[in-house]
Amino acid sequence: MPFLKHDRITPAQVVILGFLFQILIGACLLSLPVATQSGERVPFLDALFTATSATCVTGLVIHDTALFWSPFGQGVILLLIQVGGMGVVTMAVAIFMFSGRKIGLKQRWVMQESISAPQVGGIVRMTGFILKTAFLIEAIGALLLALRFCPQFGLGKGIWYGIFHAVSAFCNAGFDLMGETGAFSSLTGYVGDPLVNLVICLLIVVGGLGFLTWHDVAAHGRHVSQYRLQSKLILLTTLALLVGGFLFFRFYGFPSAVGGTDRREQGWRLFVGPRTL
Repeated sequence: MPFLKHDRITPAQVVILGFLFQILIGACLLSLPVATQSGERVPFLDALFTATSATCVTGLVIHDTALFWSPFGQGVILLLIQVGGMGVVTMAVAIFMFSGRKIGLKQRWVMQESISAPQVGGIVRMTGFILKTAFLIEAIGALLLALRFCPQFGLGKGIWYGIFHAVSAFCNAGFDLMGETGAFSSLTGYVGDPLVNLVICLLIVVGGLGFLTWHDVAAHGRHVSQYRLQSKLILLTTLALLVGGFLFFRFYGFPSAVGGTDRREQGWRLFVGPRTL
């Protein structure tokens, strides 16, 4: 991270430049012929769109990930998701930590800003905790998903599918490799599968809580009163959205078992009245 040493670059600019650099590198890699199943070079705009979507974990695609991109291209997308979800600065600092290089005050300041930590002190230790926790959760999720995917796709592909979907779910990316069962089918083939649904749901929720909330939970456990205000708000809001969303979809979002009546249509009629042709 030599650009972190430049005194004229603010932490916010470092984060922005890091994301831009990652997107451009990812787009160049996805533009290579080896990145596609057909072996043909993809238009740079398509590659740029996919790299941006993966880095910013939006889940928007213009090509089915499994059918269009080769294993190399899928690996690039997965790496973009991982670095984008964890944060460019966090992953860059991880490389510094594993290489044994000293992290100066400027780098610590950037790390603090990138993860919205309350103070610079202990930022390296917190970053280490974040990385270990994230990789452990993703590994557990990948293992559980592989239990379902290996019997269906074989050992090698099942493990790869488990890793890809665990990372994608944990980083809230929305990418999937289920196109082989139907283009853009996503996880619709696993409706009613408790293992896949519960694991994906938990990965999405835990990954969406954020680094500081993980740290509070690990440090204080059930003593919620000792959590940061930010963590309390995140947990409360997440719980309210999950419960409220569940109740809404349970009673208004799915077809009724009686007579096949669609509750969404019932709810719509409350607002606009009976439809006429």
